[in-house]
Amino acid sequence: MDVARCLALLGMVATHVLVERDPDGSLSVSQALAGGRASALFAVLAGLSIALVTGRDRPFTGVARARASAALVVRAALVAALGLLLGAVDSGIAVILTYYGVLFVLALPFVGLSARALGLLAGAWLVVAPVVSHLVRPSLPERQFSSPTFDQLVGDPAGLLAELTFTGYYPAVPWLAYVLVGMAVGRLDLTSRRTAALLAAGGAVAAVLATVVSRALTARPAVQEALLTDPPAPDVDAAALLDRISAGLPGTTPTDGAWQWLLVVAPHTATPFDLLQTIGSALLVVGLCLLALDVVGPAGRRTAAIFFGAGAMTLTLYSVHVVARSQDLLPDALRDSYFFHVMLLLGVGAVFAATRTRGPLEALVGAASRAVAGRPRVGP
Repeated sequence: MDVARCLALLGMVATHVLVERDPDGSLSVSQALAGGRASALFAVLAGLSIALVTGRDRPFTGVARARASAALVVRAALVAALGLLLGAVDSGIAVILTYYGVLFVLALPFVGLSARALGLLAGAWLVVAPVVSHLVRPSLPERQFSSPTFDQLVGDPAGLLAELTFTGYYPAVPWLAYVLVGMAVGRLDLTSRRTAALLAAGGAVAAVLATVVSRALTARPAVQEALLTDPPAPDVDAAALLDRISAGLPGTTPTDGAWQWLLVVAPHTATPFDLLQTIGSALLVVGLCLLALDVVGPAGRRTAAIFFGAGAMTLTLYSVHVVARSQDLLPDALRDSYFFHVMLLLGVGAVFAATRTRGPLEALVGAASRAVAGRPRVGP
């Protein structure tokens, strides 16, 4: 899973540093591959981690579940607080950590479910939650377009809650579908090649199906006409609109938009098709990582543990990346260099992995969680 986390981290860095469009106006390769998918992969892996610390294929019950849930609450609070701190950094990045903290809390009622129940719930959630969001967002406070900060927590808690759950860059209510899918995966036998192959194949089918069906639906004249009656200027045709949003929207479809916006598959729209496509992409990556590390054997896994060591300390390195993107800290040549950010993150991760040292933020959050939860055990 550390390999998949490392890939997700590098994908998010790509969306922050590399251009969205090539000089000819077409979508860049980096945006086409990582846009919306990298952050979704992180969310799916967060759900997978929740499953692993709450009993794997045998969900904790009773006291053990209560302790594990308490640990998750502490982790959620610390991650969210770190996100609020990083939100004040002038990085130009929509910091995701506070949203992740909310996702951890929303996942708590479901930690006792089996893989099958979680999978069915996730399937229903990715359809129903975007519809609910579409219905309730017009009545919620108007969002801001900067990252959440402690100032917003103090000065506008209702607005912050609305952003974190429905209106922001990574709205936790529809995004809970990612976490539920990850939890379902974490309840499976991840040592099985068959499981890995099914994850990869099923993920690829889901991603392709979501894309094909969405594009077929949005190609219909009635749908395009409905999309064009909303925020875009009247002189923008449907093809131009769909191309424009192919690079993504700021977390949601237009709040006052027609219901046909739920049919688009663009990144960071939190529509059923966006959720299904990015869930499929995430499952494909997870399955391929499991298969690849099973094939290379113990020596290859040890090498991968060092090379992809950044994946074991993504909380620390994501924070380092956000700070490194801040204005006036580094020369622009470094601040805007994808190569620099990749070498920095991989280099630091490799050193920590080689010395078998936890990332400082991971160690801090882990110690606080253990202090509150004690040592989990299975039992009533």
